[in-house]
Amino acid sequence: MTTAPTTLPPVLTSTAIEQKILRRSIFCTLFIASAGIVFGIVCGSMSIVFDGMFSALDAGMCSLSLLVSRLLGQPHSRRFQYGFWHVEPLVLAFNGSLLTLLCLYAFVNAVKGIADGGRELELGWAIVYAVTVSLFCFTLYVKQTRLNKQVKSELIALDNKSWLMSACISSALLVAFILSWLMEGTRYEHLNVYADPVALALLTLVLIPVPIKTVKSAIQEVLQMTPDSLDAKVEAIMAQLTLEYGFLDYSNYATRVGRGLFIEIHIVIPPEMEHSGVHKLDKIRDQIADAIGEDSPHRWLTISFTHNAKWL
Repeated sequence: MTTAPTTLPPVLTSTAIEQKILRRSIFCTLFIASAGIVFGIVCGSMSIVFDGMFSALDAGMCSLSLLVSRLLGQPHSRRFQYGFWHVEPLVLAFNGSLLTLLCLYAFVNAVKGIADGGRELELGWAIVYAVTVSLFCFTLYVKQTRLNKQVKSELIALDNKSWLMSACISSALLVAFILSWLMEGTRYEHLNVYADPVALALLTLVLIPVPIKTVKSAIQEVLQMTPDSLDAKVEAIMAQLTLEYGFLDYSNYATRVGRGLFIEIHIVIPPEMEHSGVHKLDKIRDQIADAIGEDSPHRWLTISFTHNAKWL
């Protein structure tokens, strides 16, 4: 009745790669966070401090992602018989919520900085920091994106978003600092004090939709809301098979939780199929499973047959 996970080695390999990537990401993020906070204090730049704090928070979130990855790599226990997939969207929602709060807090500080008349900063060190961190973050983003094509991990995808956001933050800061440097000695030099808080305010407004989107998607999975595309796909498959085999009725339930795909299909067969035998019904199961696709240990597919509609 249920197609159970059978191919464990590929999952273990993917999980091991996922954990290796996340461990490396944690180390690199801590390095960037430390550099950002130190350079921000030295330069007197709140936007660089924000970049460092963003990275520090991301390191903590990446550590949680690594913990989730280890849980997902464990065999199912009697206490968690459906696995640990539900933990993944919970972590994504938590991560996204904290990043959203950090952006809101930084925006308030930026507005306050503008209202207070701006602040002076050491442009030389600020530009050095922005160039170095931008190149570093973009390199990590490209490398992890390439690796994740093999692993296809939501946790790594979220971590990649953080690296891309960090790279964009540093690049935007670099542009702001260069513009401020170019204004030195001109009639606009007095505006240099506003470069840092204005850059921070614009960055937070641009970045905040990213974690909000992550939170929205994760909450939908936590609430086990069925994606429209998944529901339409299963309905189309069952409608076609109903015409082919003359099923009297059927019901289907599907959802995604993290990387887990859960589908239940219950079919009312016509009287002429009641004595078809298990072999015939298994062929129909295989036909449905092939049409759904995504055959992996992350897929839980249950297909039952009955002649009584009360079991739908």
